[in-house]
Amino acid sequence: MTDFTMNTDSHGVAVLTWDVADKSMNVMSFEGLEELGTLVDQALGDDAVKGVIITSGKDGSFAGGMDLNLLAKMKADAGDDPAKGLFEGTMKMHALLRKIERAGMDPKTLKGGKPIVCVLPGTAVGIGLELPLATHRIFAANNPKARIGLPEIMVGIFPGAGGTTRFVRKMGAMAASPFLLEGKLVSPDAALRAGIIDEVSDDPMAAAHAWVLSAKDADLVKPWDAKGYKMPGGMPYHPAGFMTFVGASAMVNGKTQGVYPAAKALLSAVYEGAMVDFDTALKIEARWFTHILMDPSSAAMIRSLFLNKEALEKGAVRPAGVPDQRVKKLGVLGAGMMGAGITLVSVQAGIEVVLIDQSQEAADRGKSYTATYFDKGIARKKATPEKKEAALGLITATTDLDALKGCDLIIEAVFEDPKVKAEMTQKVEAVIPDDCIFASNTSTLPITELAKASSRQEQFIGIHFFSPVEKMLLVEIIKGGNTGDRAVAKALDYVRQIRKTPIVVNDARFFYANRCIIPYVNEGARMITEGVAPALVDNAAKLMGFPVGPVQLTDETSIDLGAKIARATKAAMGDAYPASEADNLIFWMEELGRLGRKSKAGFFEYDEKGKRQGYWTGMQEKYPHADTQPALQDVQDRLMFVQVLEAVRALEEGVLMDIREGDVGAILGWGFAPWSGGPLSWLDMIGTPYAAERCDALEAQFGPRFRCPDLLREMAAKGQSFYERFDPEAAKAA
Repeated sequence: MTDFTMNTDSHGVAVLTWDVADKSMNVMSFEGLEELGTLVDQALGDDAVKGVIITSGKDGSFAGGMDLNLLAKMKADAGDDPAKGLFEGTMKMHALLRKIERAGMDPKTLKGGKPIVCVLPGTAVGIGLELPLATHRIFAANNPKARIGLPEIMVGIFPGAGGTTRFVRKMGAMAASPFLLEGKLVSPDAALRAGIIDEVSDDPMAAAHAWVLSAKDADLVKPWDAKGYKMPGGMPYHPAGFMTFVGASAMVNGKTQGVYPAAKALLSAVYEGAMVDFDTALKIEARWFTHILMDPSSAAMIRSLFLNKEALEKGAVRPAGVPDQRVKKLGVLGAGMMGAGITLVSVQAGIEVVLIDQSQEAADRGKSYTATYFDKGIARKKATPEKKEAALGLITATTDLDALKGCDLIIEAVFEDPKVKAEMTQKVEAVIPDDCIFASNTSTLPITELAKASSRQEQFIGIHFFSPVEKMLLVEIIKGGNTGDRAVAKALDYVRQIRKTPIVVNDARFFYANRCIIPYVNEGARMITEGVAPALVDNAAKLMGFPVGPVQLTDETSIDLGAKIARATKAAMGDAYPASEADNLIFWMEELGRLGRKSKAGFFEYDEKGKRQGYWTGMQEKYPHADTQPALQDVQDRLMFVQVLEAVRALEEGVLMDIREGDVGAILGWGFAPWSGGPLSWLDMIGTPYAAERCDALEAQFGPRFRCPDLLREMAAKGQSFYERFDPEAAKAA
């Protein structure tokens, strides 16, 4: 079975079709690369072939990137020197794409080449765009749903098959930066305006065919191969280019805080490559690409944000043998912020929704959230009035519980009070079908306890969304003590419908995500009570790659919510509750009415528009800054270890059932240092022996919350890593 086939028509135009079997989107494998090279050689060596069109056999897409097994083979082929294997393998890709680019032309006269073009039926990302960039002209179908770009930076690497060098030479460093440094994906029309592709057509194959037959020698010469080429925006040593590269360096460090190696490596490849000829620039790109592939941070990011995330989205933890459970009609109880958000993402997936609230006014207000969302999309030309009306047509906003008849999934998003939830559960179960699954969107209340109000506990489950629902990528599914497989499958299939990433955890107080987030927030508050400057606390977190520090996060999520959680936890745990001065700080802020951003007063001062103006100096009256501030590393270790130890305990106690979910859930759920690959990957990175040793030091200085879990202690003694001991693929094979 081949990935590429070639057929030549009567006009001498060879159509080289990329169609990988058993894949919804093409990916470049080792075998595919070999086949492509062989067919290109055949086309260039056949006098009957006048030109080549490279296209896809997939409906609506060209290609989605590289098969990571290709990188694994490059490493394996080099034996004890994987870096050499990666570099040489990357240079082979460069050689093939350069062969396509030069197309048999005389190296001195740049004449006599054969036109090679690319036709994109739809989405082209990663090497699926790097290949077209090496051709002489790119034609794209008029497909608004298609996305074109180079998103590699999002998973810890950068375009290494010539994409970095060609983008910069084609567009200039400044224009290329959003695509290279942010992984920006655009529609074909936007790609045309940006200069990435050359033509958008309703019949791109016909347009490509005509161009191939009429192309002249001059049409085949890339700007960087032509005499007198000058880089758009200026070279690094040109006055204009100098300012661009200085600004780019500042921008990269500002956004990454220096903890994302791929961004820095990409910028180095661009800067160094811009000062040499094109072929040398490709070699520089390959060296930096190899460097980043050998970096443990990039390996961890690829594993968590690409391999593991994709596996979870495709049902890696779905119960076996349960038939398709896709949701047809959803009931949402509660039209507040969470219920309205759940409704929005559900109708975007084409699911019929019944939105219930106590008053018709509240229910209508929840429905209007979808209308407002689409209005904003229409204003930005991201949506149409027709799509808005179709979405609103799927929503029935009402107070009548009888409207829930026919629902196959209920998601309860009412007030976080066990009595209120229990009452609602019983009322709704009296109306819904016997086989309907009932889910609670609670963020902290144990599912097993909530399920006691249900007469069908095997059909009761937790589906914890993060706020705002439409923006957050993670959904945490919680199995109660009696939850059955069909309920789990239903929740997973629903999450897949709404295009989010699921993790499945066993029931415990705070589940998994909040179990780790709350200690992070509390540790920040503890440090303030110890006299640590809040700016040091927040910036220490940001310098580790967290999107916001714990002090700012408390203001964003609201201080009264923290106080409420503390009281509820204390009531539930009794004498076992680990009280601290951090609670007193939160209660004091609550008493003062400083509830965070929503009240325009919290740990920060705010202006009338709600913009932060700096830390509130009034904290120093109660908790003055210490004369000697702790070392940055100590602050960072406290913030990091207080989270990762909870992740280890969750795994140890069986709350986490798959380490992939622990890492992916942490990154997508609360932004845990993405460069690390997640808490368990981070422990593997620093080594379990060192982690256990550091726990002992932190416990001695700061208390039992840093006590080394037995599991970590045992693994440290054996020198084990988490992905060695709990490798899900190895467990599956066994």
